[in-house]
Amino acid sequence: MRLALFEPDIAQNAGTMMRLAACLGVAVDLIEPCGFIVGDAKFRRSAMDYLDHLDLARHSSWAAFQATRLARDRPGRLILLTTRADRRYIDARFEPDDTILVGRESAGVPDAVHQAADLRLIVPMRTGLRSINVALTAGMVLGEALRQTDLFAEGLPR
Repeated sequence: MRLALFEPDIAQNAGTMMRLAACLGVAVDLIEPCGFIVGDAKFRRSAMDYLDHLDLARHSSWAAFQATRLARDRPGRLILLTTRADRRYIDARFEPDDTILVGRESAGVPDAVHQAADLRLIVPMRTGLRSINVALTAGMVLGEALRQTDLFAEGLPR
């Protein structure tokens, strides 16, 4: 299981998702460019020392990420979390090789990235509200995906 961050805008959100991934034993793909300098104070403050425990792959672009992902022995599905989806994440069946992709806080992902996803999922919420914070969304969906696939990191209580 992997978590991919597409061109994140906000250092604190990216750091929070990386901290979450480190704690859950999930690898992270950081698709650049970012809206902040990786390693700046805000980013380091939210990620804390958890980055030392993170399996992080940085990619210079969407094309570089896709090339690396598709070259893996088992690339798995690319699952996009988006407010433009019509399928709820709680109705999806996750697989161990899935990569869960979140978009930029300001704009989500471009249409080409949206179309490249094998599956597009939404976190259901109240009508009239725009979106849930990207880090919270990632946490909700990763929790369900790990529960379904029994991939929780070694040493976590069951």
